[in-house]
Amino acid sequence: MIRDLKQKDIDKVMETWLDSTIKAHNFMPEKYWQDNYNAVKDIYIPQSKTYVYEEGEEIKGFISILNDDFIGALFVSLNEQGKGIGSKLIEYANAKFNNLKLAVYKQNQRSVDFYIKKGFEILSEEINEDSGFEEYIMVYK
Repeated sequence: MIRDLKQKDIDKVMETWLDSTIKAHNFMPEKYWQDNYNAVKDIYIPQSKTYVYEEGEEIKGFISILNDDFIGALFVSLNEQGKGIGSKLIEYANAKFNNLKLAVYKQNQRSVDFYIKKGFEILSEEINEDSGFEEYIMVYK
């Protein structure tokens, strides 16, 4: 089931974010993500519309949408990856929002391939101002 984020979900969502983002971005220093933890928790999550994928009482993934058109986060618990949860979250977001865009690090080829498979196209390539790494801006077609 996909539902709106509740306050009680924050710690699990952040655990999923940190574990999954470190694994997905193994080309970047782990400290970068640890240093950004509080900004994600205290600024980005509250500013976004976040939806969690839950089975029983267990949160297995989430997606956060900023400004009704930008996927700021899509993460699935490490032991739940490859089971279609990310696909379900993308489909849910595409049904609720129009013209979704996202940024994904160029070196995160697994995610780039996932988004292309889900109907996103590369719009442009930029350097992320904060991290200094190259990223693609992708849009849903």
